[in-house]
Formats: sequence, structure tokens, C-alpha cells
Amino acid sequence: MFVEMLREEWRLHSRLFRGSHFSMFPVLICLLVAGAAKLLAVTGTAPETVFAGLHALVFVFGLHTGSIGFVGRDALRNLIGDVTLLVFSARTLPLSQRKLLGLFVVKDGLYYAVLFLLPFALGTVLAVTGLGNPAFAAKTVSLLWITLTLTFVLGMGTTIAALGLAGRGVPGLALLAVPVVAIATAVVAGLNLPAYTPYGLFLEPTLPRVGATGVCLLGVFVVGAATFDATAPTPARTVEPAFRRWWRRVGDPVAAKSLLDIHRSAGGFGKVLFSAAVLFGVTAALVDFAGQITGVRPSPGISFGAILGLSGFTTYNWLTQSDDVDLYFAHPLAVKAVFAGKFRAFLLLGPLVGLVFYGLALAWRGGPRIEAAVGAVLLVGVACYIFGTTVYLTGLSPNEFLFDTALFAVFGAALVVPLVPILIIGFAISPVSGPLLAALGGFGGVLAIVGVTLYRRSLPKWSKRYQQA
Repeated sequence: MFVEMLREEWRLHSRLFRGSHFSMFPVLICLLVAGAAKLLAVTGTAPETVFAGLHALVFVFGLHTGSIGFVGRDALRNLIGDVTLLVFSARTLPLSQRKLLGLFVVKDGLYYAVLFLLPFALGTVLAVTGLGNPAFAAKTVSLLWITLTLTFVLGMGTTIAALGLAGRGVPGLALLAVPVVAIATAVVAGLNLPAYTPYGLFLEPTLPRVGATGVCLLGVFVVGAATFDATAPTPARTVEPAFRRWWRRVGDPVAAKSLLDIHRSAGGFGKVLFSAAVLFGVTAALVDFAGQITGVRPSPGISFGAILGLSGFTTYNWLTQSDDVDLYFAHPLAVKAVFAGKFRAFLLLGPLVGLVFYGLALAWRGGPRIEAAVGAVLLVGVACYIFGTTVYLTGLSPNEFLFDTALFAVFGAALVVPLVPILIIGFAISPVSGPLLAALGGFGGVLAIVGVTLYRRSLPKWSKRYQQA
């Protein structure tokens, strides 16, 4: 079963992303991480801070990977029907659920340790410490790779344990609240929690820290194995007919269907809000981080506006996740009409969610009104630019960015060119002068126009490709 899980993981990604494109992805990851780490080192960031941020990023990646493995079943069912994944085969075969769960975790840990975490470790160490002492660099890469892998597995285990407890009703939620309250209390009390995580093990690989890391990992997986039930049937749901009502309000059948798909899927519109909330938290951390490095108070309006505009990608991803373009061919709809519906749904959802969190950022951080207005224009402009670029490159399959090296590189370059100058101004220049604010506002409008133009230019290409398929 373990071998089949590994084989299926590789087969799926290599077929989806054309083999050679997928196999080069670790190289691209190594170069990107090395570039980011070198930039941080040049700006005076301490190596410990770089390594701490990397461990935090990998922990979030582990949380996300665990949630995809167990929560994303409704998306798969919408796309390819009622399926039983290998990890859920205890429903129909005489296999141990706990053994399958353990194999799943080991498989994901091994797979992503090689595909992602080794390039993370190699790129970061080469950028921060260099090759002046090859033996020291090799030792640091090995230790960092081990602790990053443990951090990733800890994130997965945390997700599994949380899902297991949440599925046990009120008693499970009460138990889940215990460690959350304990961690919050420890943070308030000033306890050095990172010392008891894999990051603490990286800083000082002593026996007590090895034991603390082992206890954390064992604890989350014992709870997960005891509470998570992959064989539990999905509760039946009954909904009233709502399509025509949504159609009348939205004005487009494809847009109404796309919004209803999100509303009726697991998590509903909450997952769109959650995606934007993650960007909100990341931006808040970056604003504080940039202020410490440069000694300049960043502009909340410019910084939050530019980064929250990136939520346009996740919004479009949610709008297309439950879609198979072939299903639309059963109706008298042109491909252009499908894209027009997606665009309308995006305009109704994407910028609005970003602006909600932007308002929260301004209420929290404050700032001049003119900067707030310019930041709002930048948010909408960046969101539309992201939408147009994504449609131009991937059509109705934005997930192709995940492991397609060529697409990911082009998309990354398309983001870096307009966003880096904006972020430099937002993070490093304060106060922003009137003429510069006017230029930024105009640039936000230009980005929106470019995004809409890319979207319109892509329609003939995708119409021809989908009709030929």
C-alpha cells in the first residue's frame, strides 16, 4: 500500500504537469528560496530570523497538506464522481484504518521532504552561509532538512488531530480548545515555545530538545489516530432550489453556478475568507518585519493593498475548483460565455473580500486617507491583473501553477515585475509624497486595464483549445 501511494502521487503529478516540467520544479524552488534568503541576508536580517521564518512557512505548508488529504474530498467528488482514495480504502477493504493513516503520513512526509523540503534547505543554507566551509554547509543542510521535515510532519499531524477532535462534536471541540488555550497562555507568559519545536532542535540539537520534539509529534498523532475516522459517512444535506434566485440577482447563469458551487461545498464562502485572512496575517507580519529591518514605518495602505490584491488568485481558484469544462458542453453555451460568467463571479467576490480585510487593516493600523484610497485602488488593480494573468496562462485550470515549472516561472515573473516596486515604496518610503501617491494610483488603474486586456486576449485561444479537446 505504501508503494502504491508513492507511485500514485508521482503518476498523478507527472501526468498532470507533463513529466519534465514537474521534475524540474525542485530546481526552481531551490533558486527561488535561495534568492529570497539572499535578499533577506543582504538587508541585514539575522540568519536565525531567516531560519525561523522558513520553519514557520513549512509548518503552514504541513497544515495545508493535511487539510487537502482529508477535507478536499468534496472537490474531488465534484470533479470525478464518487471515489475512494487509497487512504480511505478502509471503508470497503479489510484494512486497518490506523495503519492506512500512518502510511499516508509517512508517504507525504517522504514525498514532500524530497520534492520541496530538500530544495528549501539547500537554497537557504547556500544563500545564508555560502560554501566557504563545505563540511559545515553540508552539516547545516542535513540538520535543516531533518528539522524542516519534522516541522512539516508536525503540521500534518496537527491538522489530522484537529479534524479528528472537531468530528467528535462538542466534547471534541472542548478538548481541542485545551491545547489552544494552553499555547496562548504560554505565549502571554513569555515562555519560549519555539525551543520545544523542531526549530529549537535546529538551533540547539540537545537531548532535551530532541525529547520535546518527539513528544510533540507523538502527541498529535496519538490524538489523531484515536479520534480521526476516515470511514465516517458524509452527512446527508438538503438544500432548497436556489439557482434561479441567484441567477436573477447575479445576472449570469455561469456566475450564479460558480458562486453556488462555493456556497454549497465544504466550508462555503468561509474558505474564501480564510484564504484572504492568511494573506492578511502574512502582510501584518511583513509590515512589522520590514519596520524592524529598515527603521521606517511602512505605509499600511500601500502595503496591505498590494498584498491583499493577491487574493485574486485564490478567489479564481475557488471559482474553478469544482469545474470540468466538458460539463458545460452539454448546454448551449460558448466557451467565451463560460469565461464571462467566471469574470462576473470574480468581480462580485474577489475584490470585495480583499476590501473587507483591507478595511480591517486600516482600522487596526491607521494611516492617511489619501494613502488608504490609493491602497484600495492598488488592491482592485492587482486583483484584476492577477485574474487576467491567471486566465491567460491556465484558462479554467489555475491549479496547473502548483507543479508546472514553466508556468510557475512565467507567473512568478509576471507578478514580480509590477509588485516589487510597489512593495519597496510601501515598506521603505514613509511618508509617501503626493506625486508618488498619484503615480501609484494611476499604476493601479493600469494594472486593472492590463488584467482585463489579458483576459479578453485569452478568450480566442482557450475557445479554440477547449473546442478541439
